[in-house]
Amino acid sequence: MRFDAAARVLGRATILASLMAPAHFLLSPTQAAAGARDLVTVTVDRARIARIPEKTQTLVIGQPGIADVTMLKNSGMGVITGKSFGETNLIALDGEGNMLGEWIIRVGAEKADLLVQNGMNRESYICAPNCLPTVELSDSKTIAADRAGAVSAHTGFSSGK
Repeated sequence: MRFDAAARVLGRATILASLMAPAHFLLSPTQAAAGARDLVTVTVDRARIARIPEKTQTLVIGQPGIADVTMLKNSGMGVITGKSFGETNLIALDGEGNMLGEWIIRVGAEKADLLVQNGMNRESYICAPNCLPTVELSDSKTIAADRAGAVSAHTGFSSGK
């Protein structure tokens, strides 16, 4: 997982990411107060840890079908989870309802994943280097059941049953 920009400084949000370690990003109160909106990228079916502005009492996500946000108690941190593809916004409010900041949340896929969306049905593939079917929690029930059945049949065949 990685952000589109590695780091932004001087009154802008500092964004840190790593492919090997959990990613943390800082939502700057100075930037938030100015009303600027930065882009935060999250991978579908994955979570990101976020440092939120001091005095934040409420976090609001614009479209909860795209991303979910949970504030961690007494830590100044929150968790943003990508639920489906798209963009939404995240707003931080203080105890009096004043806006402390707003950020755009973009939920997408990792490069190695191929996701086929056909209406409301979703199929997942892992491509490294050839694309092979896999099962993700957000896949359609029919696709997931067919693939789980194929795995069971293969396991039974390979064990001689």
